Amino acid sequence: MKFTTTVFACLIGSAAAFQAPMMTNSFFNKFAKPKKAAKKGPAVASKKAIGSNNPSGASPSAKAWANSIPSIALPFARAPATLNGSMLGDVGFDPLGFSTTPIGPYFKGLEGRNGKIGDLAWYREAELIHGRIAMMASVGFIAPGLFGTFPGNEWTGVDAYSNTNPLEAFGQVPGLAILQIFLFASFLEFKRIGIIKEEGANYLPGDLRLGQNGWNPFGLNYNSKDYAEKQLQELKHCRLAMIGVFGLWAQAQASGVGVIDQIGGAFIAPEYASKAGYFLPQGI
Repeated sequence: MKFTTTVFACLIGSAAAFQAPMMTNSFFNKFAKPKKAAKKGPAVASKKAIGSNNPSGASPSAKAWANSIPSIALPFARAPATLNGSMLGDVGFDPLGFSTTPIGPYFKGLEGRNGKIGDLAWYREAELIHGRIAMMASVGFIAPGLFGTFPGNEWTGVDAYSNTNPLEAFGQVPGLAILQIFLFASFLEFKRIGIIKEEGANYLPGDLRLGQNGWNPFGLNYNSKDYAEKQLQELKHCRLAMIGVFGLWAQAQASGVGVIDQIGGAFIAPEYASKAGYFLPQGI
């Protein structure tokens, strides 16, 4: 229970970290009709004359919500102007206003970044990376129960890989096995950063130079229309996996058994089902 509470608190804290300083009313603004801009009078002009760093007097987030448009994903709400449908997979879903928040200064020091990659493209990069990890994690939750686990030995322990519940298996497998995963993930991350530094503003979010744009062992060769369709398919699978893996994690946390074990139990008839009148309350 303490672990679940801690993870939930971290998720809330992570989401809050992306909020813009002046987004206090953005959640309510997206449900309201955009207001017409007020005419600027002498008072506004005098404020500009003082030397304000922001000539418009509003944060980027406030501007985006002031020019909001109807949301396709949420017909009863509005989407910020940053989601204008120009990016693949954009359906106007941004209830927390992430897309309205410019990239923070913690990214400015990366050579080759320096604001050259658009803010929205950077968030798409994060969406794809998290989605790909979630797709792999979904397979990791299901595959051991379907196809079995790796065999153990005297050095690792005979039952080192026998647990089909990933949450319990994480603490059961040898530390060197976890280290291998960490080193491989670090290699991919450094490679990704290197590509971003090299391509700068021309960087395509999520491009690891695999497939049609790089190492292509399967000989993929799509035209521009089909390639965009494949990109959209990956994006949808990423979003579905991020939702699905959270459900897998929560269920494994609550039940303590693997996914396949839970599904298998759902198709087993209980003992009382074989008795006549099992649909009646006990004792009748």
